[in-house]
Amino acid sequence: MIDSGRFNPARDDFDMASATSISDGVEPISISATERDATSLMRQSSLFDLGQIDVRWDDELSTLWAFMTPNHRPNSNMGLIRDTMAWQRESRRVFGDQGNLLKFMVLGSRFPGVFNLGGDLEMFAECIQRRDRETLLRYGVACCEIVDRIWHCNDMNTINIGLAQGDALGGGLEALMCFDVIIAERQARFGLPEILFGLFPGMGAYSILSRRVGPVMARQMIAEGRIYTADEMYDMGIVSLVVDEGEGEAATAAWIKDHLSRHAGYVGINRAGRRVNPMTLAELTDIVETWTDTALCLSDRDLRMMRRLASAQTRLR
Repeated sequence: MIDSGRFNPARDDFDMASATSISDGVEPISISATERDATSLMRQSSLFDLGQIDVRWDDELSTLWAFMTPNHRPNSNMGLIRDTMAWQRESRRVFGDQGNLLKFMVLGSRFPGVFNLGGDLEMFAECIQRRDRETLLRYGVACCEIVDRIWHCNDMNTINIGLAQGDALGGGLEALMCFDVIIAERQARFGLPEILFGLFPGMGAYSILSRRVGPVMARQMIAEGRIYTADEMYDMGIVSLVVDEGEGEAATAAWIKDHLSRHAGYVGINRAGRRVNPMTLAELTDIVETWTDTALCLSDRDLRMMRRLASAQTRLR
């Protein structure tokens, strides 16, 4: 098994170039020492210069907004995975020692009609064909690390909000379900279609769904591979709020305003829930090893189906 401890900078295989999108204007005299420290760190951080994630700080709402901006297919390619890890690590570095300055973290997508379509299916097919177990496993473990960090709120006193303004399928839904709060626009669709090409969602779906809807429903959702509406996901208790198309960001800001004054209490409730029913990185990586071995057993027919779905993702561009 690959050792994958949380927040280990030595494991990152990409450079973190310093960058800033913070205004170069004169710093207000009235800001606190904590705010001054955070502003300085933000200016030095690459947090606002990530290739496939657009990040902005909302001081009024104590919120860090992030929107995925995939270069090619709206899926979890390696570049997006690296940027997501950088977003998590840098937000913790900038805000982790700043008391309760950061209260909410929001993740959405700027790709029209899509939150995220999951794993890089073309890469999966290539690895399976050349029997490259190591690359598949490393990809899976990286996804599990992201899931683990979202589930544990980046080891900070924050509330994580997933904003689905479009479809969340496969690994995209696995990641989305880790958030404390999910706000979805009504046209968004959700599902775990991996069984269509003989695989299963191995980067957190079973673990998360078992905790959210119970093991029987979790198995049913994974084994059937059907697509659900936002309203159906709300009825199951997975989605927290459904709003009309185009209202997602405004609804998220309104939700934050409504919960801002009781932030500490909600953090405590979420933390208690994770303590009562803990999910560990070891559990996730054990399952992803099973996922990797299962992937290597796929037939040529399964790989053709996988590539057809990858082509459909490409046509969305």
